[in-house]
Amino acid sequence: MIPAPFDYVVAEAPDHAIELLGKREDAKLLAGGHSLIPAMKLRLARPALLVDVGRIAALSYVEEEPDSIAIGALTRHKDVAASSVLQEHCPIVSSTAAQIGDPQVRHRGTIGGSLAHGDPASDLPSVMLAVGANLIARGSGGERSIPASEFFTGVFATALEPDEMLVEIRVPKLGAGWGYRYEKFHRTAQAWATVGVAALVRRSNGSVAEARIGLTNMGPTPLRATAAESAAAGAEASRDALRAAAASADEGTNPPGDLHGAPDYRRHLARVLTGRALAAAAGA
Repeated sequence: MIPAPFDYVVAEAPDHAIELLGKREDAKLLAGGHSLIPAMKLRLARPALLVDVGRIAALSYVEEEPDSIAIGALTRHKDVAASSVLQEHCPIVSSTAAQIGDPQVRHRGTIGGSLAHGDPASDLPSVMLAVGANLIARGSGGERSIPASEFFTGVFATALEPDEMLVEIRVPKLGAGWGYRYEKFHRTAQAWATVGVAALVRRSNGSVAEARIGLTNMGPTPLRATAAESAAAGAEASRDALRAAAASADEGTNPPGDLHGAPDYRRHLARVLTGRALAAAAGA
C-alpha cells in the first residue's frame, strides 16, 4: 500500500493554509491523518499536495461562551474527551470523543479532521447533528457559519468549498435537564461503527419532553431519526415506552450493505440501539 506521489507543505497559520489551498485544485488538508493517510495508501485519495495544518496551535482549544462551547478544529480527540467545560455543559460530545478508535487515534486525530472528512461511519457527525452544532469555515471570502444539518452533503462530502478549512465547532450548552447517550455497535475498538446512535432526552414530570436522535452509518450522511423523536416526545420515561418509540428509528434511512452488515441488519441495529440510548439518556 503505497500512496501516489504528492507534494507536502507545512502551514504556519490558517490563512497560510487557505492560501495554499487556493493555489492548487488538487490540494488536501492534513490534520491527524488517521482518515486521509489510509485512503491515500489504498489510492482512494490522490491529492497532489498535502497541506499539513496539524501544527497550528491556535486552533486547539475548548472555550466557554455565554450560550455555547467553542472548540478549535485542531483540538485532539483526547482533549475533547478530557474537557471539563464540555463535560459540564455538553457531555455527549466529550463522552463520544472518548469512544473514538483507540488511544493512538485519540491522541492524534482531531475533531475538525473527523468532521471535515465526511465519513458517514464516523461517530462525531451524528452527535453534532443531534446537538445542533454550528461549524465555522474560513476561506478566501472570509468566515461563515454552517449548521450541522447542512454541513454533510454525501459520502466523504461536505459543504466546505475547495479553498475553505474548518476552523471551529460551536456546540450549545444543553442545560441541566438533558440526559445523553452515544451507543454504537462495532467489531473492535479500532473499527468504525456498524451503526451508532446519539440520543438526547429532556425529561419533565416523569415523561420525555423532547428527544433528539442522530444516526451513524445509516445513510450517505448522518441522519436525524425524526419519526422516533416524535414518538418519544411525550412518552413515559420508561424502558418499555422508549423501546416502543425506537421501533421507528430506521424510517427514512438508507443504510449501506457491506461485509460488516446487510441493510436490514443495520436497520435492526438502529432500532435496538436507539431504544438503549433513549433509555439511558432518560435515566430509565
